[in-house]
Amino acid sequence: MAEMYDVVATVISQKGTCGAGHAVGQEWVISGHTPEGICLSAFNALFPDVRVLMFGGSLPWSDDPDTATAACPDAANPVVFELKRIQK
Repeated sequence: MAEMYDVVATVISQKGTCGAGHAVGQEWVISGHTPEGICLSAFNALFPDVRVLMFGGSLPWSDDPDTATAACPDAANPVVFELKRIQK
């Protein structure tokens, strides 16, 4: 079985009014289950990049192979997350 890593999702930017109440600095560790308290729409947008990082991959447009940046789908009230692979 492939090595699996945890991923930390951190809110790095929030504009407008987030319906889920997310604010800069909030963090969730993603480790095989949907983390409690994260908006499901945002989690759905993050999930493809989370899976890449969880299984040791990297995104070609990221300067750091252990990180990615992704945003929730609410363009009027965007929340931007940094995703960072961490060792278990």
